[in-house]
Amino acid sequence: MRSVRMRILATLLVLAGVGVGGWQLLPSQNDSDRTITVGTTDEVTALDPAGAYDAGSWALFSNVFQSLLTFEPGGAAPVPDAARSCGFVGGGLTTYRCKLRPGLTFPSGRTMTAEDVKYSFDRVKSINSDVGPSSLLSTLRSVDADGLTVTFHLSSPDATFPFKVATGAGAIVDSQKYPKKGLRTDLGADGTGPYELTAYTKAKKAVLTPNPDYRGALKNTGRPIDLLYYANPEALDSAWKDKKVDVATRQLPPKVLSGLSASDPDLRVSESDSSETRNLYLNTRASSPLHDTRVRQAMAWLINREQLAATVYEGTVDPLYSLIPTGITGHTTSFFDAYPKQDAKKARTLLTEAGVTLPVRFTYGYGKGRGSAEQEAEAVKKQLESTGLFKVTVKGYEWSDFQKRWATGKLDAYAVGWVADYPDPDTFGAPLVGSGGTMNTGYSNKAVDQLIRASQQYADRGDASSDFRTLQEDVARDVPVIPLWQGKEYVLSSEDVGGSQYLDDGTGVFRLWSLNWI
Repeated sequence: MRSVRMRILATLLVLAGVGVGGWQLLPSQNDSDRTITVGTTDEVTALDPAGAYDAGSWALFSNVFQSLLTFEPGGAAPVPDAARSCGFVGGGLTTYRCKLRPGLTFPSGRTMTAEDVKYSFDRVKSINSDVGPSSLLSTLRSVDADGLTVTFHLSSPDATFPFKVATGAGAIVDSQKYPKKGLRTDLGADGTGPYELTAYTKAKKAVLTPNPDYRGALKNTGRPIDLLYYANPEALDSAWKDKKVDVATRQLPPKVLSGLSASDPDLRVSESDSSETRNLYLNTRASSPLHDTRVRQAMAWLINREQLAATVYEGTVDPLYSLIPTGITGHTTSFFDAYPKQDAKKARTLLTEAGVTLPVRFTYGYGKGRGSAEQEAEAVKKQLESTGLFKVTVKGYEWSDFQKRWATGKLDAYAVGWVADYPDPDTFGAPLVGSGGTMNTGYSNKAVDQLIRASQQYADRGDASSDFRTLQEDVARDVPVIPLWQGKEYVLSSEDVGGSQYLDDGTGVFRLWSLNWI
């Protein structure tokens, strides 16, 4: 049983229907220029959308840049933002066309055109950064621009392409401010989003000012925001307790989350369902000690997710037995079906068949300061070593170094959290287990790739469920990845800040503009 059950904000704060006190939730018109301070542990890899594919960077991009499309709170389908309209041309799902809103301007005052959109997508593909989002645009063959009209030509039918356009991979940059063949390296960002980035100190602070020239899906651009970055959950918790931040999100220590009380008069707590997952990725290359499928299957027989969830995370996450999490179309329990309980005998038999020297020695990498990653790594090490079948060397790396190491195949095993790019099972397919995917395990299975392509052909996403079920069965058999847990979204805010329940809703959009003084 979970130790935290506080899906309270969305219900307890809807007070208009009960009369007394409802007025307190209305935004204060006298505080429009008063800054709201938000604290997080999610690190920004780069300010250039072509060079970042991580939650911290994309959270910032959601506010500074526009994409042609975006997601409404809790929405399952993208809606126009920088675009006035978008849609597939014909019935083949291979040509997608958007018409821009007229009059969009960059901070320089220059008007955005379809050429800027084409430029933005082309440079993501051509730069092809190791830690960038180019893999998300794998079906994009070419882009045409004409005035305010942009047309995307796809290499294969892809009903999920509009979802990808709505992500950080589709952030539109000023073609005169971003180099064509390389990443921008200064500390500026030029977009047309609801906020302007007016100051930035790496790993410390982003100052966001409402953009008076914003035109798009939002009616209001929100309050000024100071976004503060903390090295680890303990530092964020300390800042929260010292009242240095008005809102705290991603990530607080599990002990803090498990001890939260909805009756505390000094804070508002929001817990919501999340599609965030955490997986243990395994290097399948011939040079890796985990190359043999039977070695990886043996590991799968030894992982105890319930223990991780109960001890390391104190019941604030749920064990996960599939690539696709609960609540997303296509979710299964493929790893539970294949490995229903810990079984050292079956693991030993597989390793004997593989002919490997026991114990199997490998290095397990994790990102320093990323939640409870260190404690989790030590717990997994203990589970694997308790059988005498494995010898695990655990090593932590600073986040940017960690990203580059897994992106270049230098780690044997590495645990990484995955926040859905968009509300569709496809985001758990190609990027994680497709050939050339962003997690870079070296895994390549033609049948899996075919299932990914087949699933993208269904405009009705529910029709793709069968393909995703089969895909997850294949992944459970080949074990390039071992699912560990599925998280929740927790947001703490002071009693005079409202809107925090909308900050992160699983659509991949970080809604700083939803915050207000009450």
